[in-house]
Amino acid sequence: MKQISVTPLQSRNPEPISPPAHWVGNPPSSFKNPWPSFAKQHGLADVLKTRFSTNRNFVPVPETRDELVRVRKPDWGRSLPDWQQGLKATWLGHAGFLVETACSASTTRVGSSAEGEQEARGIRILFDAVFSERTSPVGFFGPKRYTPTPCELSELPDVDLVVISHNHYDHLDIATITHVYKRQKAAGKDIHFFAALGNKQWFLNAGIGITADEVTECDWWDSQKIDIEGVGSIDLTCTPTQHFSGRTPFDAGHTLWSSWVVEDPQSNKKLYFSGDTAYKATTAATACPVFKQIGEIFGGFDLSMVPIGLYSPEWFMSNVHCHPEQSLEIHKDIRSRKTIGMHYGTVRGGLSAQYEDVREPPQRWQACCEKEGRWGTECGLCDVGETVLAA
Repeated sequence: MKQISVTPLQSRNPEPISPPAHWVGNPPSSFKNPWPSFAKQHGLADVLKTRFSTNRNFVPVPETRDELVRVRKPDWGRSLPDWQQGLKATWLGHAGFLVETACSASTTRVGSSAEGEQEARGIRILFDAVFSERTSPVGFFGPKRYTPTPCELSELPDVDLVVISHNHYDHLDIATITHVYKRQKAAGKDIHFFAALGNKQWFLNAGIGITADEVTECDWWDSQKIDIEGVGSIDLTCTPTQHFSGRTPFDAGHTLWSSWVVEDPQSNKKLYFSGDTAYKATTAATACPVFKQIGEIFGGFDLSMVPIGLYSPEWFMSNVHCHPEQSLEIHKDIRSRKTIGMHYGTVRGGLSAQYEDVREPPQRWQACCEKEGRWGTECGLCDVGETVLAA
């Protein structure tokens, strides 16, 4: 008998049309951002212009950690008061989080504590975790992390679900996927993967034994009810975001990108994970409308993770990444009660590294939030390895 069951629910799509506006072809052969806020797709000439521009302002990563994000050993929230009753998220660096729901009243003692004793726990969901040294297809070239992981892969607790926002190397990491899958299977435990349309084949072709019934592909607004024997249940919804995909120069847009919503009935809390996203291209007249839609449909969120870094130069990056002032607008649009900045402080982008001081995103995020009186009450940051409870 399977420990994890996945049941499709009614779509949350507020504007269902056939075929969907983000599909290219029917059935889709690729995907696109269907909003004016995206403006245009940059071509190879723009990439080369950006990379080798004389306007670059390369600032090296500081040699000491005093000016960088702090790293602490995670305890997965066990030191927090009443941790079993809350929805919580532990930052693993960049866009990686381990989310754990509240324990249900009927939870059996299925987890393991640091001392090896069995303990009650909630559902554990791994979002976009990257433990590799480089966000690259090879280990000797490409963006290299300048902030260490807060723990070893072997120190991650058992994971029930792995949820991926898109297939870029800084969000979909073969080393992490391989480890969590093989460990769960070796222990005789189920694990299930969720990703947007077109990504299922990557898991099946990863060469680690993942089977078709262990992966669920979702289109935007698709919802699933997930029941985990002896642990609890959640509703998981794949939601739109403004970004792109591709793991080679030849497969851009072939798979879909997404954000995700977790509804936890145990705590009656809701979590929003944006993945990677833009808000509005510099040449666009209007912002991407999906954030207000998401806020309206789900009635706001108790905890959200939104990107604040890798946005420079803005003329090039603004249609796929957001800067901190736009991150604050996303916070307001989705009606979040607590938002944590992510997608900074860990690894530099291939292009943004030439323009963006790694110290700037958190400083700029804090400044714009303080200006509106939202810093520390609604918006903030956390250490790598720190666990944050939903509001």
